[in-house]
Amino acid sequence: MKRLVLILMMLATPVFAVQPDEVLDDPVLEQRARDLSAGLRCLVCRNESIDESNADLARDLRVLLRERLMAGDTDEQAIAFIVDRYGEYVLLKPTASGSNLFLWLAGPIMLLIAAAVGLNFLRTRAKARASVDSAALSEDEKERLRQILED
Repeated sequence: MKRLVLILMMLATPVFAVQPDEVLDDPVLEQRARDLSAGLRCLVCRNESIDESNADLARDLRVLLRERLMAGDTDEQAIAFIVDRYGEYVLLKPTASGSNLFLWLAGPIMLLIAAAVGLNFLRTRAKARASVDSAALSEDEKERLRQILED
């Protein structure tokens, strides 16, 4: 039984969708292509890299990336070509610059605003409770309240 579990665990490793006809002859160039394609998002499958996706568009992106590398582009030039063509959404880890900077900072800023609002609410509530405690009922008011409750 343990061997069966071990065999099933070994078979559960991630399977790459790269087809044999896409693999480059040069192992160094192929490794560069694999490293770069691991950071590119499949536009059909969303949060899956083009290396892991079986979609036709992912295959086209893998082929395009390999063509750019074979043409002599550097890693940055190949990625820039694909980003220019498909937009920055194609990157699994978008850059923190330009309009993306607003998106990167929006979460922490909202957290700070929520913390400030919460602290203000707690302080206001504490002040209100203190003012209620200081405005205790006089003896005449307590007697009148007791009469109302008895009736």
